[in-house]
Amino acid sequence: MSKKTLFDKVWDAHVVDTIDNGPQVLYIDKHLIHEVTSPQAFNELERRNIPIFRPDQIVATADHNTPTKNQHLPIKDENSRKQLEQLSINCKKNNITLYELGHKYNGIVHVMAPELGITQPGMTIVCGDSHTSTHGAFGTIAFGIGTSQVAQVFASQCLLLTKPKSLRVSVNGKLKNGVLPKDVILYIISKLGTNAGTGYFCEYAGDVFENMSMEGRMTVCNMSIEMGARGGMIAPDETTFEYVKNREFAPKDDAFEQKVAYWKTLSTDEGASFDKEYFFDAEDIEPMVTYGTNPGMGIKVTENIPSLEDDSFEKSLKYMNFEKGESLIDKPINYVFIGSCTNSRIEDFRVAANYIKGKQKADNVTAWLVPGSKQVETQIIEEGLKTIFDDAGFELRQPGCSACLAMNDDKIPQGEYCVSTSNRNFEGRQGQGARTILASPLVAAATAVEGKIVDVTKQLN
Repeated sequence: MSKKTLFDKVWDAHVVDTIDNGPQVLYIDKHLIHEVTSPQAFNELERRNIPIFRPDQIVATADHNTPTKNQHLPIKDENSRKQLEQLSINCKKNNITLYELGHKYNGIVHVMAPELGITQPGMTIVCGDSHTSTHGAFGTIAFGIGTSQVAQVFASQCLLLTKPKSLRVSVNGKLKNGVLPKDVILYIISKLGTNAGTGYFCEYAGDVFENMSMEGRMTVCNMSIEMGARGGMIAPDETTFEYVKNREFAPKDDAFEQKVAYWKTLSTDEGASFDKEYFFDAEDIEPMVTYGTNPGMGIKVTENIPSLEDDSFEKSLKYMNFEKGESLIDKPINYVFIGSCTNSRIEDFRVAANYIKGKQKADNVTAWLVPGSKQVETQIIEEGLKTIFDDAGFELRQPGCSACLAMNDDKIPQGEYCVSTSNRNFEGRQGQGARTILASPLVAAATAVEGKIVDVTKQLN
């Protein structure tokens, strides 16, 4: 019997048909949708008079355009309001479960699905959103699809795909104090670049990932897409099973035990081969910041910006108003954003609160804390974190994608720097002319308190 990887096992279990030794028809277990990439797909099916094949396999949420203040009031922005109204109409018409604005399960699609137990190991999951790779933390094949593919899944619950190649990134050893999962993935991307994963599905292996919480694993898998991979995944283990157990839509009792028995078989076989492999040592990783306009342009916070002779590199530095050889330590920062589908889970806010407790936000900083879901928002309040944030002068907002991509009112002003826990630092990503520095929730919290970028490790015991 041939040795199989985690990816092979999940993929092969979902192949419905193979077309002339070419592309394969893959069955999709769960289809997640939101207001931005679904309306055109609904329209296409309606125009062609095709019914939605499996509405019970689809879950919808409102997240990209949603305001993060006064969610009980009518939405001011006309386009946003229309998109959310259209989502409600489409879901009602087609019997699709929708967690709209204000619902207790509403939130960013890649935060609410895992916390509700909709995401389970061994599944195939798609969404018209590039960061669907987040769900790979559970040992699922999860990836973003375009609007025409959204229509394909609506019509058939399947996709016609060419099987990606396999890649494994192993990180072993013990992480230093103050190094978070976000630093691990930013470090990997800074070393491999933004194209290393193109055409591949990436498995993360080694004790660093085995020792991570599910929140941490989701952060890592979320950013697989930033190194060009189709998705990222981590083998399910006891940490995964404990996380899924007793969640709203998780299997219960005997059904759960049967699922776990299957989930345990999904790990990569000893001796299975990958098309490409990379190895890193945990000891080499430190808190990271980006200095450019793609997530691969990252350095340890203690390092200086490299000196490369390259036109796009020069263009990036010009946009960011940075110099070659410059250190970012003590760089004044006026905006901090903790949120997005990368870092808006309860663990991220616990880390921030733990650092912020008893301190004050710097006067020059506007700091937005945006939970990834209503449930996270509730936890923040119940655990007393909101009080810590309020006392320190931080603004806790309501759930949504927010200033990650500035599709609502949460925009960073032109020319301003924002230390952000999101996933992309492209030109204009957080608002026209805004300059994004990606970092962990710990680095972001420290920046907000100091009013500038600091080496946070010096403040830790």
